Amino acid sequence: MAGPRAHRPAPDRRLSAVEYRGGSVRAHGCGEPPRYGLSCLIEKLRGELARLKRAGFGTASERLGGRVEQLELAIETLEVDEAERLAAMPAVAGAVEAARIRPARRPLPGHLRRESIVHPGPCACPACGGALRRIGEDVTESLDYVPGRFKVVRHVREAFACRACEQVVQTPAPHHAIARGRAGPGLLAHIAVAKFDDHLPLYRQAEIYARDGVDLATSTLSGWLGATAAAVMPLVDLPRREVIAGSDVLHGDDTPVPVLAPGTGKTRTGRLWTYVCDERPHGGARPPAAVIFASPDRRGERPLAHLARFSGVLVADGYAGFNGLYAGTRPGGALTEAACWAHVRRKFFDAHAATGSTLAAEALARIGALYGIERGLHGKPPDARTRERQARARPLGAALKAWAEASLSQVPGRSDLAKALRYMLARWTALTRAFDDGRIALDNNAAERALRGVAVGRKNYLFAGSERGAERAAAFYTLIESAKLNGLDSEAYLRDVLTRIADHPAKRLADLPPWNWTPASPVAHAA
Repeated sequence: MAGPRAHRPAPDRRLSAVEYRGGSVRAHGCGEPPRYGLSCLIEKLRGELARLKRAGFGTASERLGGRVEQLELAIETLEVDEAERLAAMPAVAGAVEAARIRPARRPLPGHLRRESIVHPGPCACPACGGALRRIGEDVTESLDYVPGRFKVVRHVREAFACRACEQVVQTPAPHHAIARGRAGPGLLAHIAVAKFDDHLPLYRQAEIYARDGVDLATSTLSGWLGATAAAVMPLVDLPRREVIAGSDVLHGDDTPVPVLAPGTGKTRTGRLWTYVCDERPHGGARPPAAVIFASPDRRGERPLAHLARFSGVLVADGYAGFNGLYAGTRPGGALTEAACWAHVRRKFFDAHAATGSTLAAEALARIGALYGIERGLHGKPPDARTRERQARARPLGAALKAWAEASLSQVPGRSDLAKALRYMLARWTALTRAFDDGRIALDNNAAERALRGVAVGRKNYLFAGSERGAERAAAFYTLIESAKLNGLDSEAYLRDVLTRIADHPAKRLADLPPWNWTPASPVAHAA
């Protein structure tokens, strides 16, 4: 269906990336049917990118550099969107694949080390039980990656013919993590971790791989990443349900992510939300985990939807959007609020850094005394932590409150120090809730650590190319951050999961989250 006339550019005007994203096939003059709109859009963006790169050799190269990077990221996101959509609809993917005119596949680089996995045939003919004689083999090669080097894995399937009835017998071709791809699970895991944990956009990865003599187009990497996202999505949904429904205490936080706004030529601010379960400070039995969601805005209805199945204590900052979680009108009952001492300390620290205030320094010293007590409680059971806090931390807290109330009248009302004092006193009940419950941490650092990688990646990505791109990032961050919380190598974990997930029974999906995962025994051997 054609888009509004307002989105139909004049023939001689160059289209921007977001106009391509927001318009339809007919609006941009592409004769393909609607189901090929995304492919047409990608081709147009590639043409625009080529034009900008040619212009980049001129005097305006510095100004164009940022636009080239942004356009490369937009193309990358669109290609991954298309690959993920097609991976979820195999029948449609097959039809699209058949309709495309593609050049013949180039052979995989001959200089790479080969590793063979032999799939032996049966000992007797399954049809008649007769003896078999070897008549040949079929070899399928896929490009894989191990840390620090590429390799080509050869899946050798021996073929046998029955001497009695001439029936040809051969082991079925192995399943791959993604369909119609020559990427092994190690390479797929490396691409995902490099993008979401090492903060390398795909076009930069392509440049790195080219230095090893492996020419992988960004469009190829995009297709593989989208198909990988579709493959692991059932595994992402499982921890989101289990962690939120089964935890007694969660840490919650959010961070902004710029997202391209279709048709506007600008970005708008989306959000990534994290909820972390980490019982290690009080020796709890539940393994640590982080679940992350994406949303197009920061409205209070988002955490209400995310935590609909949660009933317990939420440790969070003072964001007003969380207030609906603590209201008695919340379906399922109000959550218990626990505030963050680290946020309070940060405000006093900023005031002291700006003015050198002795009152701010005293507030920092008093809060530091609370943390000094807390350091000796790490790993102790909740009851012991509660007793220690009530005996030692609660009196310090009461003295801090009395001092803050007295100090508030001594400082200008609009000063940063006054704002810090009011911020602390307004949340006093939620701040001191940890003194009566050993399961609650003093601060929300667990959630902030889970989002640290997002903040670093945001500087490299500039923006997320689509809402679907933000959701895909949230899915990969959920697996990667949970793996790291459980002391796992996130790339080794994803590599093993992608090796097994195609043949893994759906009823045993609970074996694959990071806290239940045990690596499968290696089956490959060097050629």
